[in-house]
Order: sequence, then structure tokens, then C-alpha cells
Amino acid sequence: MSIQTRIEESAKTQPGIARRTNPDEIRHDWSREELQALFDLPFNDLLFEAQLVHRRWFKAHEVQMSTLLSIKTGGCPEDCGYCAQSSKFETGLKASKLMEVEKVLAEARKAKEAGATRYCMGAAWREPKDRDMDMICAMIEGVKEMGMETCMTLGMLSGQQVHRLAQTGLDYYNHNVDTSEEYYPNVISTRTYQDRLDTLERVRNAGMNVCSGGIVGMGESADDRIGMLMTLANLDEHPQSVPINMLMPMEGTPLGRSEKVDPIDFVRMIAVARIAMPQSVVRLAAGREIMSEETQALCFLAGANSIFVGEKLLTAKNPEEDKDQKLFAKLGIEPMPAHSCPSEK
Repeated sequence: MSIQTRIEESAKTQPGIARRTNPDEIRHDWSREELQALFDLPFNDLLFEAQLVHRRWFKAHEVQMSTLLSIKTGGCPEDCGYCAQSSKFETGLKASKLMEVEKVLAEARKAKEAGATRYCMGAAWREPKDRDMDMICAMIEGVKEMGMETCMTLGMLSGQQVHRLAQTGLDYYNHNVDTSEEYYPNVISTRTYQDRLDTLERVRNAGMNVCSGGIVGMGESADDRIGMLMTLANLDEHPQSVPINMLMPMEGTPLGRSEKVDPIDFVRMIAVARIAMPQSVVRLAAGREIMSEETQALCFLAGANSIFVGEKLLTAKNPEEDKDQKLFAKLGIEPMPAHSCPSEK
């Protein structure tokens, strides 16, 4: 009898396991009450359910390795309260121009040599200018020639820009919703929640994979965390990649003194995201630098199967490569091959 069969059989006989989900079912109609019921499960039961879903759609011990490079740092006109790159705040970060294409590709080669299969490039813009699109597309083409998946995060996009990125062959576009619609105005005032959803719709309609998640630890309530997951899980199509970030407080930003997130609460976020969006890659994104090995291990058990590798995530610190290698060796984790996600188009 396979491990999967044994787990499913034990779920039928253990009275403490309240099955609320079918691992085979892909839903887009989650209610707030249903998601709350998952959060309210005893911790072990929640992780058990998340494992059932995770093993249905993914290999249990594979984790996708991605690298994120800031191709244009600082000077952003937005006022996202968590971001050191905003021009609204005094964070000591010096603004830079868009990197040259060859420098970006040189960094991509290093990332591939270090084991990354997806290369993510981010620019601190409200939206890209049309004059920058030639360089952006050249970066995408160059990284794809190396055999890596490509991802960009450039802010809001016009219909023409989305079409250009799709034509170039961009695999993923990242645009996080950050939090619930209700709490969003407490974090950002320079764009609306609907602006973000509109960009996601344009990306999806253009045939690209969507990468969208949120941040935990910005002063939001437990209900706001549910609202954020409900927004993503009830989209017409689930994001193919869902990054869950633990806030890394940045000195000089409005959220620079935020309280640390409870690790168990964070693991619950990962588990509910896995259950609500079964085919999505759930990325354990920012915050690993301040997480213990035990917290990270629980996140992988809860269904996280993607991380960023490399010393930096835009402007935030990330665990050093040797730390990740030692942790993965302890846990028996292996790199996920490129283009192996069940929900990719």
C-alpha cells in the first residue's frame, strides 16, 4: 500500500480528522466561513489536510528554487508602507537606474549555476515606461535562452505592455494583492485594490502565468488574512504561483516597527493557501532570514514548495546558500525540475 493510500485510509478511521476538502477538487467559491473553519482546525489536523492536498498534486519532497534580482532599485512613487524602495520614506536607500541587459544576464547565469530554475526580475516602478520595454524584453529572451523560467514584477501594466511581454514569452508576472481589500488602504494609498486585480486580469487574459500572494505581519487582523486568501482562491483561475511573505520590517518605513508574526500563525497561512489553491506553487517567500529551521520545516510540511535562493530579495536579506543546502539535506528536500507545476499553462 502506497504512503498516499495509507494516509487517505487513516483519514477515514481517525475521528479527530474533520475532512473539509477533497484533494481532487479545484474550487473558486470559498466562503469566509469555510476558510475560517480551516484556520480553526487543531494544528496537526490542518497540516494533515494540507499534506493530503499537497501529495495529490506535487511530489512531497520537491521544492522549486527561484532567484529574485532587483533590476531597478529605489525611487518608486508609490507609498507601500512596507517598502524601503518608496521615494516617500527616508530609508537611506539610493535610487538606481534600470540595469544593463548584460549585467542582468550575468547574474542569471550565476543563479542557474547555484541551482535556480526560475529567474525573477523586479523593478521599483508604479508602472514601466514604454521606452523601457525593449530592454525588459531582451532580459526575458536572454534568460529563457539559458533554459530558466522567467518572471517579472514591474508594477501595473497597460494592455499593450501585457501583450508585448506575452509575445516575448514571459512565463510569469508577479503582482501581489498584499492583504485583504478592507485592510489595503491602511498600507497603500497611491493605487487601489482594484488596480491590482485589473493588472492580474490583463496578465491572465494574455495567457501568462500569474504570480500573486500577500504579506503577513503588517498589523492586519486574522480576518484580513482570510480575506487575502479568499481573494486569490476565488479568482476565475488560481494564481499559478502564490508567494506568502512574512514582513521584514524596514527602518524608515511606516511598518518598520511592526510586531513579529507568530510562527504557528504563519504556518497556518501556508497550509490554508495549499488547501484552497491545490495546484498552485506556494512560495515561502520573504522572511526566511528571520525564521528558525523548525518554522521553515513546518512550512514545507504545510505545503510550501517554492523558495527564493540567493543572498537578497530586492532589498531584504535572505538565508545564505550554505544554510539552505544544510537545511534541505536535513529534510531530504530536492530541487523541483523546471516546468513541472501542474497548473502551468
